[in-house]
Amino acid sequence: MKSITALAALAALSLAGCARVPVMPDVAAPVQAAPAVEVKPPVAPESAPSPAKSAGMPAQALTEQVLYQYLLAEVAWQRGERKLAAEAYTDLALRTRDARIARRATELALFAQLPQQAIQAARLWVELEPDSERAQQTWVSLLAAGGRIQETRPHLEALLKAAGPAAGPVFLQLHSLFGRNPDPQAVLDLVVDLARGYPDLAEAQLAVAQAAWAAGQHEQAEQALDRALALKPRWEALALFKGRLLLRQGDEAPLAYWREYLTRNPDAREVRQAYAKQLATMGRYAESRQEFERLLSGAPNNPDAHLAVGLLAMQAGDFEAAEAHLLKAIELGHPEADQVKLYLGQINEARNRPEAALRWYGEVAQGPRYLEAQLLRSILLGKSDRVAEARALLQNLSPANEAERIQIIQTEAQVLRGARDYPAVYQLLTEALARYPDSPDLIYDRSMAAEKLGKLEVVEQDLRRLIKLRPDHAHAYNALGYTLADRTTRLAEAIELLQKALQLVPNDPFIQDSMGWALYKAGRLAEAEDYLKRAYAARPDPEIAAHLGEVLWREGRRDEAQRLWEGALKAHPDNESLRETISRLKP
Repeated sequence: MKSITALAALAALSLAGCARVPVMPDVAAPVQAAPAVEVKPPVAPESAPSPAKSAGMPAQALTEQVLYQYLLAEVAWQRGERKLAAEAYTDLALRTRDARIARRATELALFAQLPQQAIQAARLWVELEPDSERAQQTWVSLLAAGGRIQETRPHLEALLKAAGPAAGPVFLQLHSLFGRNPDPQAVLDLVVDLARGYPDLAEAQLAVAQAAWAAGQHEQAEQALDRALALKPRWEALALFKGRLLLRQGDEAPLAYWREYLTRNPDAREVRQAYAKQLATMGRYAESRQEFERLLSGAPNNPDAHLAVGLLAMQAGDFEAAEAHLLKAIELGHPEADQVKLYLGQINEARNRPEAALRWYGEVAQGPRYLEAQLLRSILLGKSDRVAEARALLQNLSPANEAERIQIIQTEAQVLRGARDYPAVYQLLTEALARYPDSPDLIYDRSMAAEKLGKLEVVEQDLRRLIKLRPDHAHAYNALGYTLADRTTRLAEAIELLQKALQLVPNDPFIQDSMGWALYKAGRLAEAEDYLKRAYAARPDPEIAAHLGEVLWREGRRDEAQRLWEGALKAHPDNESLRETISRLKP
C-alpha cells in the first residue's frame, strides 16, 4: 500500500480550492477569469442574420446569389463542413458588406479554428460596426493572439473610452489577452500606457502588476500591486497575488503576509485557504488542519473543505475523523469521488478492516482511478491469503497500454512475494522480460527475485544491464553494491558502486544503510556507524536498526545495541531480519 502520509500530503496540496478560486494564482493565468471573446454557438438557419432587417445595416437586396451562398454556408455548417461554411460566409460578408454577416463569418471561422479567415472577417466586422464592443473585443483578441501588440492599442483605447468609469473589466481582460505573448516587455509597455489615465482604478494597477511579473520586472509588479491593494484592500484576489509574489523571498514570507491579512480580514475565505494550503506545503499539517476546519465551520456543506480536513486527519493518523470527513465529501457530491474512495480503502486497511477496504476499492468505477483501485484490491487480497483470487483479478484486467500491463505484472509479482513464492515471482518476471526486455522496472524486480533464490549471477547480470540502460538509476547501483557487500568478498567494488549511488541521491537512507553495511563488512566500523546512524535518524526502519545494532555490538557497546533492538522490535515485532540478527549475536 502506498504511504498514507505521502498520499495525504500530495492530495492536500492539489486541492482546487474551497471557494473555487486559485489558491496561489499562477501569473500565466488571469486573476479573474474573464474571456476576451465570448463566441456563441452558431445560430440555426432559421435564426441566422436576415439581410432585410437591422437598424443601421445596408439595405441588401436578397438576390438569388446571396440567398444561394447563405444557404450553402448554413448547410455546410450543419453537415460539419466547417472550413467550407466559414469560407462561404466570409465571401458573403465581403460581397454584401453586412456587419451581421461579418460577425457570423467571424464566429464560424473561430469555431473552425481558421485564424486567417477569422482575422479577415473580424477586420470587416469592426470596420462596418466600429461602435460594437463585441466587434472590438473580438478584433483585439485576434490581434493579440497573432502577436500584433501595437495594433491593439487604438481598439483597447476605444473600449476603455466606451466603458468610462466602468473600465475595470477591460483591464481584467488584458492578462488573458497577452499572458502568453512572446514579447512580455512590449505588453508591459502597452499596459502601463493604458493604465496611466486610471491611477485610481485598482484593476488598472493589477493589470500593470500582472504584465510586469510576466516580463520579469518583479519590483515594478510589487509596486503596482501595492497601489492596487491601497485602492481595494479587501479584494482577496490581490492578496492572493501578493502572496504569490512574496514566495520569491521564501515559504515564510507569504505565510506572514496572509496571517496579517487574516487578522484584518478574518472572513477572507480565499486567503485563509491559501494560508492553509501553504502550511500543508511546508509540512505543518496540524496548523493547516486547524485553518481548513475554520473554513469548514463557515461552509459545512463544502465537499472540498471536507476532503482537505479528511486528508490532513488521515496524515495525522486520526482515521476516525478522516473517515467521517471523507464520507461527507462523497455524500456532498465531490467530483473526485473515486479518488476519495481510494483514500477510504486505505484508511480501512490501516484500521485492519480488510473487508471494508475491499468494498471501497470495489466501488471505484471504470475511469482514471479504476486500475489503481484494482491493484490495491489485489494486493490486499494477497495479504488476506487469497492469492489465487488476487492473481485472477489481475489477469482479468484489460490494460490500455504497455505501461499499464507492466504495472499489473509488477503487482502480481508483489502478491507472490507477499506469499513468499519466490520461484513463481522469478518465473513471472522472466516471462515478462521475454516480452518487455528493456523495461527498467521488470529488470530491477527480477534481480530482487533472483537474489531471494541465491541466483547471484542473474542478480549481477540484471543490475548491470539496468545500469547500462539507465545510468542514473541510483537504486540499481545500490542493490548491486549491497548484494556484493552482503554475499561476496568484492567489498572495494561494492563500496565504489554505493559511492556512485550516493552521488546520485546523497541523502537516501536506504543507500546510506547499504554503504554503512559495506563499510562494516570491510572492518571500517566508525565510518559504518556514522552512515547507519544518519540512515536510522532519517528512516527508523527495522533492517537499518539490525545493521546499526550489529555495528554497535561489534564495537563492544552491547547495552546500546540492545536498547536499539528492543525499541525496533516494539515497533516491528515480526521483522525477520531484525530477529535473525538478534538471535545470531546474543548469547
